[in-house]
Amino acid sequence: MSNPPVIHSFHHATSGTWTHVVADPASGRAAIIDPVLDFDVASGRVGTQPANELLARIGELGLLVVAILETHAHADHLSAGAWLRDSLGVPLAIGAGIIEVQRTFKRLLALGDHFAADGRAFDRLLRDGDVIPLGTLGIRVIATPGHTPDSVAYLVGDALFVGDTIFAPAAGTARCDFPDGSASTLYRSIRRLYELPDATRVFLCHDYPAEGASPTAQTSIGEEKAANIQLRGDTREDDYVLVRERRDATLAAPRLLWPAIQFNIRGGRLPPADTLGRRHFRLPVFLDAG
Repeated sequence: MSNPPVIHSFHHATSGTWTHVVADPASGRAAIIDPVLDFDVASGRVGTQPANELLARIGELGLLVVAILETHAHADHLSAGAWLRDSLGVPLAIGAGIIEVQRTFKRLLALGDHFAADGRAFDRLLRDGDVIPLGTLGIRVIATPGHTPDSVAYLVGDALFVGDTIFAPAAGTARCDFPDGSASTLYRSIRRLYELPDATRVFLCHDYPAEGASPTAQTSIGEEKAANIQLRGDTREDDYVLVRERRDATLAAPRLLWPAIQFNIRGGRLPPADTLGRRHFRLPVFLDAG
């Protein structure tokens, strides 16, 4: 039997995001999951410091990165996926549902014919049940739509990387009010994850701790089933949907929603330059006449 994977987790405090590096201890091969860039809205500057620090630590650990994996097109931070892909020369992958996400936001943002909503910004589109080799281990893809159509989780041995599907038990589950989101669909996705052994380690994509508290990177399937405030092991679908939809109705849009989506559906790349060499994010504006 293969040894369990070794996980190295990196927290980006500005966005509350966890990046994980999962490594096969036998071969030293590794995959990066949900890498992050800095972004300052006021200046429009994108910074690579988190990605540089990640690469430096991977080098110290002597790991050989063979893949970069996104759990979905994030709406709250800019991905370092493309930057790392170009730096390392390894493939960038995401769930095949990204095509639906690209088509939706191409329409909402009027991105025009130059934007190809066909997944080509990524090297591989992943489907439920796909397995990505990782040395003596395999990374199994589990489709987890509901938060977004492209959401996937990655199972490597006893380690599960859930993206935004579920959070630490006290924080509940992902919001479902983004385009093509569905609380019922998310409920069924989480139920699939709850079928895994209770001892399965669950690695989170986000945590927003109270002031003075440390962010949580890891829980377990057993902990989630016993204590998740929105969806425990005995929670019924209709009860969950009611709670989730009521909660979603109170939530503001993520601060970086529009720039993050435009960047991340391109695999982590800026929009094309205009005739003066400038690059721009589109910002829909809604007049509140109330």
